[in-house]
Amino acid sequence: MQNTRTFTDKLFLVLKGLGMGAANKVPGVSGGVVAFVAGFYEEFIYSLKKVNKKAFGLLINGRFKSFFYYINGRFLSLLFLGMLISYFSISKILDFLIKHYELYVWSVFFGMIIGSIYYIYKDFNDWNSKTYLSLGIGIIVGLSISFLNPAKENDNLWFVLFCGIISVSGMTLPGFSGSFILILLGNYVLLLVDSVNALYDTFSEIITGDFSFTNNPKRIRMLKILVVFTAGSITGLVSFSHLLSYILKRYKSITLSSIIGFIVGSLGVVWPWKETSYKTHESGHLLMDSKGQHIVHNYHRYIPELQTETYVALAFIFLGIAIVLGLEWYGQKTRKTT
Repeated sequence: MQNTRTFTDKLFLVLKGLGMGAANKVPGVSGGVVAFVAGFYEEFIYSLKKVNKKAFGLLINGRFKSFFYYINGRFLSLLFLGMLISYFSISKILDFLIKHYELYVWSVFFGMIIGSIYYIYKDFNDWNSKTYLSLGIGIIVGLSISFLNPAKENDNLWFVLFCGIISVSGMTLPGFSGSFILILLGNYVLLLVDSVNALYDTFSEIITGDFSFTNNPKRIRMLKILVVFTAGSITGLVSFSHLLSYILKRYKSITLSSIIGFIVGSLGVVWPWKETSYKTHESGHLLMDSKGQHIVHNYHRYIPELQTETYVALAFIFLGIAIVLGLEWYGQKTRKTT
């Protein structure tokens, strides 16, 4: 697969990584949905599954080229490059858009999730008592998670490691938002805002020849937290991929119907018309409490009045659906040419 990709395919892989990274940053949206709809979900899971004992053996023995080929390294590296770029660019644009055009941003995401449900459902024809049951369980779990109240921030390194392992589920399991899981665990700001900003500031200072951060205990602590969180994310990513690969191989229909349920359940999180107690953090990021420390989730949803703003929001919902259908079209076109 990795040797047959054209330059355009590689460029689109980076763009898909951008999409996954941006989706993973937004509470309620799953990066796994992007992978699923764009047509590279199974390759993503099976590539991660290749990070195993044999791969580490190749790496330890210095057979780097064999290691890179074995894990489908070109595919993974291009995808993760896009995700990395996203965390320092697209996610900041999203922060700005949510701050100034919140209703329309959530409308686009709401439309994308509706489009994702359609995309998965239309090709699924193995409905029976087991798949209907797993669909129902998926919906209940998705809705239940969306209405949980968040915990308080906790910077204990073992807990940070756990957060990394759990939050990465959004990349591997469509419908599960990793960033929303971090909200519930109380560490969204700490791990996806403060620690990332600390890394960004550190790089900026190093480029200018300023190494004063080495004498800043708070900065060093934040960088340590980011390293532990990253280690947990990598661990979770590889572990979940092995588990999902096993499940997809043996229980594909039940897994797909559960995914449909998860995605349906997640619609409640991204309902565009909701009143929230969002505050602006000193970093410029949203979703803080009155002290600018913790994410809050005590909002209520309401049915909008029919006015100009509502019609524009509805148009953005259809735009979100169109984006997903466009990704589906491209995914089908890619699969036909490979």
